[in-house]
Amino acid sequence: MVKSQFAEKQAEKARIMREQALSRPEWLKIKLNTGEEYQELKQLMRSKSLHTVCEEAKCPNIYECWQNRTATFMILGETCTRACRFCAVHTGRPTELDLAEPEHVAEAVEQMNLQHVVVTSVARDDLKDGGSSIFAATIEAIRKRVPSCGVEVLIPDFQGDWNALKVVLDASPDILNHNVETVRRLSDKVRSRAKYERTLALLEKSKQLRPDIRTKSSLMVGVGEDIDEILETMDDLRSVHVDILTIGQYLQPTKRHLLVEKFYTPTEFLRLRGEGLSRGFAHVESGPMVRSSYHAHEQVLRADGLPLQSAQSSI
Repeated sequence: MVKSQFAEKQAEKARIMREQALSRPEWLKIKLNTGEEYQELKQLMRSKSLHTVCEEAKCPNIYECWQNRTATFMILGETCTRACRFCAVHTGRPTELDLAEPEHVAEAVEQMNLQHVVVTSVARDDLKDGGSSIFAATIEAIRKRVPSCGVEVLIPDFQGDWNALKVVLDASPDILNHNVETVRRLSDKVRSRAKYERTLALLEKSKQLRPDIRTKSSLMVGVGEDIDEILETMDDLRSVHVDILTIGQYLQPTKRHLLVEKFYTPTEFLRLRGEGLSRGFAHVESGPMVRSSYHAHEQVLRADGLPLQSAQSSI
């Protein structure tokens, strides 16, 4: 038993040394851009006490997106009740719930004259409805202020509460997004309290309740999966009729988080895009720096077969 434990420790030590030897490839270098648009958007968010997943999750695209006046609103506060091993969002016991938040988000959308908005949240397992009523109120507030604005929501799993899911769907978002994040084998390791099968069930239930609303999911690679598992995940998502898939490289946000097991090349991401399209997704956004909300409006246009020239600022 002692020998087995020693061998396991040695194997883990060797794995950590291999990871530390990995240097971030050139195609993952981030260009820092904190120009006028970036500063203006940051000031707008702070003035309305709003949070963005761009900041909280340490998204590598924040400088590009904010300079282009794009972001993803994060509602229900900034403290998550879960502790997923890939995510940099603060974890703890939430105390805040701003009932005026939906109106503040809508005001920001109106001020920025946006055509497409993405709204996500921390997980709020402490709330009876998981925060679904705030999601619905945010959608409705945006519709009231900017009727022409497309609304995409990136929701938690609501612990499998389909009544909470229905509350969000009844508010009629244009896109219902829920991320699978990783392959089946690694799901319990990577995602705190989230379940692979529950994710599939939520996406399937969404289509059953509102077949007119597009569904979307995101997969990050580089946490120890193999190609066959990625393809299996694609098949699982298509089996529940997911329309849009995004695939991006996992990047370790802090030393406390999961280590990067592999950096995929742009060529490999191109291949994954082809595999996804061959399986019938309406659109696949695949690349090293791709995140779930990256170029979100352009994703919708491509899925609908529309020219990108009609895209304006999206958030």
